[in-house]
Amino acid sequence: MTIEGEKTTTPAAASGQARRGIVGRLSWGLADQAASSLSNFVVGIYVARSLGLTAFGVFSLAWVTYGVVLSVSRGLATDPLVVRFSGVSDASWRGAVARSSGTALGVGTAIGAACLVVGLAVGGRVGPAFACLGVMLPGLLLQDAWRYAFFAAGTGRKAFVNDVVWGVALVPAMVVAAHVGSVSAFVLAWGASAAVAAVYGCFQSGIRPRPTGARAWLREHHDLSYRYLVENVGVSGASQLRAYGLGAIVGVSAVGVVRGAELLLGPFMAVLMGLSLVTVAEAARVLRRAPHRLGVFCLLLGGAQAVAALLWGAALLLMPERLGELVLGDVWSSASELIVPVTLGVAGAGLGTGAAAGLRALAAARRSLRSQLFASACYVAGGLGGAVVAGTLGSAWGVAAATLCGSAVWWLQLRSALREHHHKPPIPEVRTQ
Repeated sequence: MTIEGEKTTTPAAASGQARRGIVGRLSWGLADQAASSLSNFVVGIYVARSLGLTAFGVFSLAWVTYGVVLSVSRGLATDPLVVRFSGVSDASWRGAVARSSGTALGVGTAIGAACLVVGLAVGGRVGPAFACLGVMLPGLLLQDAWRYAFFAAGTGRKAFVNDVVWGVALVPAMVVAAHVGSVSAFVLAWGASAAVAAVYGCFQSGIRPRPTGARAWLREHHDLSYRYLVENVGVSGASQLRAYGLGAIVGVSAVGVVRGAELLLGPFMAVLMGLSLVTVAEAARVLRRAPHRLGVFCLLLGGAQAVAALLWGAALLLMPERLGELVLGDVWSSASELIVPVTLGVAGAGLGTGAAAGLRALAAARRSLRSQLFASACYVAGGLGGAVVAGTLGSAWGVAAATLCGSAVWWLQLRSALREHHHKPPIPEVRTQ
């Protein structure tokens, strides 16, 4: 019997609402990644055209180093947040975000101090850029932490707005940096605009980061955080080793050439780097509500990214030389030769990230770590081995082959993890005090 006036929801209607919810959150995720991609693309292009090939190589080394530190912060602070606090009660989410963002802020302060000391000691062309990066790291990591927090709560709109604020703040900062005309000025402009967005994130969430809660956060989630730390550093550390090794084998300008080619694939590189902002949270929701659909969700996710990367790469091959020179300046002539291998590498990585999201949602940290260590070892071996054999172009082809091999391993591990999970009970909500 149904009481008059009481609304009932049929299974079909509930399923439709769930699908619309997923589409809505993914749409905001795509919008946020578009804003992030555009900002990263504009910064890279602006620096490449303003500083030239060698100075752009120095900036790229600082950028890659930031990627390593960002991976540390995500592994310790925000990856566990997305896995365990997506779709939970508001009270649980707020308590977790305060400690998670405090952990990210602490990581930025500690590693930033180390970068500052090392940069001042090294000197030369590279040292000042690293010293400036050290000063900017706390704001950069806190801004990234807010994005993760908003997607865990299913409010991707706030993450999008936060990235737009960063992009707007970038405009005057880049203009000032161009007048100064140094790598350090561009690093400071990039980091200062991120700090503006980080402060705005505090007002958006109504939460103040609690660095004092970092120890408790790490203790409660050590079973995930330290494995994710090693896994994430394996990704970015492999990129850094390849960049440093390529600079030593071929020259610093080669790092700028590779970065230029990657900028041409910028939209998909940025999506891959920030994938867990959206997909891990959504995969965790799928796992709670319809575990049997997780494999299909991951396959659709990875396949869509791979196809999109291939289509974008095909469009780049048809781009007129004059337009390429307008975009990248002197970097274009060398970077254009790498479009095909870089496109294949990004497509392979996109396919693998679908499986990676599934393993994260399953909290299969051991399998995820095993896959990433294998993929990272292949990446370094392919990138540096190719550089020894055939210079910059050989390095790009070596990375493409390594990425495809790594993707296959990710999917094998996900298949095994899904079989293991089949008879397990549903994932309980994690609560915080």
